[in-house]
Amino acid sequence: MSALRNDVAGTVLAGGLARRMGGGDKGMLDLGGRSILDHVIARLRPQVRMVAVNVNDDVSRFDSSVFSLAPDMLPGRPGPLAGVLAGLDWTFANVPGLHWIVTVPTDTPFLPVDLVERLFAAVKTSGADMACAASAGRRHPVVGLWPVHLRNELRQALIMEGVRKIDSWTGRYRVAEASFSDNPVDPFFNINTPEDLATARTLLMSLECHQPDVAET
Repeated sequence: MSALRNDVAGTVLAGGLARRMGGGDKGMLDLGGRSILDHVIARLRPQVRMVAVNVNDDVSRFDSSVFSLAPDMLPGRPGPLAGVLAGLDWTFANVPGLHWIVTVPTDTPFLPVDLVERLFAAVKTSGADMACAASAGRRHPVVGLWPVHLRNELRQALIMEGVRKIDSWTGRYRVAEASFSDNPVDPFFNINTPEDLATARTLLMSLECHQPDVAET
């Protein structure tokens, strides 16, 4: 795992509008005494070489001394594909030689601790160009493993062709799928509403009764 970790950077996509949560930064909401973003990073960081947080408007709301920031370079909040591009560009510029990034949303606090390993295995086993995660019979396109060398192709699709949906772009390539169990908790449970946040708090308490905390590094 150490060799794989050294070839992958992580990008947390934190650019959503959080309308169903009343606006603001979902990732900064409290979950068990820590922000949701802290939970996400704690699960992702041990699996990758470095982590950057993608933001798409006022970057000053994040403490750059705590988080490495990968801001969107495209105006108008063009969606998660722009966040993927920001992660690819940030990795190319800041961690030369890395071949892959993995992206995760800022509102998924129960990410698998073997996410990167299994996404990478899905690519290698199938000979695909990239991979995404799945659980409970559903794909999660924003939870993906992306090759850095495709950043310019993605840039052209976004700027010159107006592509916005992840599936519209990934449909041009071979995409492997890594499937994860949703027992006892769907690892890609995402927090969109106040009700989801209440559910996440209950799930977190249940998990903490059965397993140790994810170690922070």
